[in-house]
Amino acid sequence: MAWVAVSVSLGFLGLAVLAWCAFKVWLGVRRFGRELERTRRRLEPKQSVLRDEVSRMEESRTSQSPEDGVRSS
Repeated sequence: MAWVAVSVSLGFLGLAVLAWCAFKVWLGVRRFGRELERTRRRLEPKQSVLRDEVSRMEESRTSQSPEDGVRSS
């Protein structure tokens, strides 16, 4: 009968180890989420400047007719 108690104890110990690992992963995911949010806030002004510059470049680009393109042959 002692083997039953040992088996149950080892089962609970294994579940406790898995719970601890899951808790550590949860903490890491929270920390990673905060880091992503901080990075997003830091990059937002630069991203909007870049977006404005790209839109200005697209507006100033002259359209090219298909006949003026480079031929491969």
